[in-house]
Amino acid sequence: MGVEGYGDPAVREAVARRIGAAWGLELPVSYFRFLDFLAALGPVERRALRDLDLAPCGVTDLFADPGAVPRDGLDLRTHGRYYRDPPEFLTFLHGGSDGLHFGLWSDDGRTCTGVGSYRNDDGEGIDLRHRTPLEAVRARVEAAQRDLAEYAADGDEEEKARLAGLGALRGLLTEFETAERTETGAAYAQAYDGHVPAVDPRRITTLDGAGALVSGKTALDRPPHNAADAYRFATFVEQLFDDPVALRNAREEALRRAAAGDPAEALVLGRDLHQASYGNREREDYAGELLALAYRALDRPALAGIAEAHHRHRSLPSVDVLRRG
Repeated sequence: MGVEGYGDPAVREAVARRIGAAWGLELPVSYFRFLDFLAALGPVERRALRDLDLAPCGVTDLFADPGAVPRDGLDLRTHGRYYRDPPEFLTFLHGGSDGLHFGLWSDDGRTCTGVGSYRNDDGEGIDLRHRTPLEAVRARVEAAQRDLAEYAADGDEEEKARLAGLGALRGLLTEFETAERTETGAAYAQAYDGHVPAVDPRRITTLDGAGALVSGKTALDRPPHNAADAYRFATFVEQLFDDPVALRNAREEALRRAAAGDPAEALVLGRDLHQASYGNREREDYAGELLALAYRALDRPALAGIAEAHHRHRSLPSVDVLRRG
């Protein structure tokens, strides 16, 4: 952290152009506020952020060198892209254990509509509750406050020091966003992170938990996003994918529907297969094929390109593809 480029207008412009050219995404104002926050970190706040295991990564790495290139034979669009990241997800922040990471979310591959996060190593779904990068950071601050409060109350000096650091970090963050949220710790989590997500009729249920922004008919007549019994849905889809004949039939049906002018099934089935590939080459191939087809049919060419690039490089041992030094 502490990269001077976070607050340098020329560096910001260069990185924004690079991201637009490579990924097709226009960086949102909220991401630049996140950069303002990073640029303003002092030693105490920087330590507190590090104690939360939060570290800029993915596209944010470009602020160290806007002209950085990938290692030979690799595609820049795969930098920071974890195995299960859908094309809509563009990593900008790492969160520590179990592969927790945060990404700018874009349904159309052009504009950012929020922030997604999930733990790549434990199979959980994507959380889209946070609208901005700093909302996501604030949630981590308050979760840590809640967890540390009990130990500090027992007189643990180390935990008291960490709580003081969190207070400083919160104070800095709220200079940029969320100052109107006066709750802290458990009260904050209850007020802003504990609610049941609302049903979203604009989106269709997907296995990764994020839903797909698309209209049209699906083979399973899927309910709107957040309206399905997640466990039952996941169990049914996993059983379908375990049957090679049923899986191939599902792919052919998605292709047939897309050829007839409705790419909805290709998109949701592709997203499900991407989520549940598990290193299975057939699933990976079907996911790459269906997603690229669906995104192009939906006029989301940037996402189609990301899907194809990721398909070529999903077996990389590291999400860091930039040439260093």
